[in-house]
Amino acid sequence: MLTLQAPFYRAVNDEVEVFHAAARRGAPVLLKGPTGCGKTRFVEAMAHELGRDLITVAGHEDMTSADLVGRFLLKGGETVWVDGPLTRAVREGAIFYLDEVVEARQDTTVVIHPLADHRRELPVDRLGITLPAAEGFQLVISYNPGYQSVLKSLKESTRQRFIAIELGFPPPDVEREVVAREAGVDPSTADILVRLANTIRNLDGSPLREVASTRMLILTAGLVAEGLNLRSAVQAAMVLVLSDDADVVRALGELVDAVLPRA
Repeated sequence: MLTLQAPFYRAVNDEVEVFHAAARRGAPVLLKGPTGCGKTRFVEAMAHELGRDLITVAGHEDMTSADLVGRFLLKGGETVWVDGPLTRAVREGAIFYLDEVVEARQDTTVVIHPLADHRRELPVDRLGITLPAAEGFQLVISYNPGYQSVLKSLKESTRQRFIAIELGFPPPDVEREVVAREAGVDPSTADILVRLANTIRNLDGSPLREVASTRMLILTAGLVAEGLNLRSAVQAAMVLVLSDDADVVRALGELVDAVLPRA
């Protein structure tokens, strides 16, 4: 749903212009980028700018088409139809955001195909109807290319229906601004955290599946804003989150010692 306060998003390239152009055409958008780089916040900001409601669903391996479209349920002894989130968005002209689409089963994501091409319609087989998308409806999906595998990849028949926007971690000056504003910390604290994150991201032969994300930095800075000392905040919200391997945790601790100012 729309919020009164505009979500803070700092553009890095031309992603805002691309999204607005796609929205004017009703074209679906595919967001690509690593975990925690701001994909969800970007969609929230775009929905607010466009004055549209936003319905968000997180993809998962147990998701069925009924979870998106709807199903019959028993209510008060009667069987009634209940729209799923995708159907609500189609009827209401909202932006529908399917986060981490590759986590959902491929036979489930096929249901979005008629909405992602010239037809802009949603077949609701259980009702025997086809719903045309209301004015303002837009389909947005996202995924993390780093998690792609043979079993979890986006089908070409799906990809080629979308306008793609690639998001990444912002440059240091932008990331410092984001961390300071979102967490309510001073610029010097934000600067230290951003330098630490970039050191982790640039490690050669890193054993980490994921690196320190912007979201992780905001969480860490939030602990500092609550009065926790910087070193403890980094340990709790970054080091221990990034790995369970004792050797990796120890190595990250040494890296932290090299970057953080000494008490």
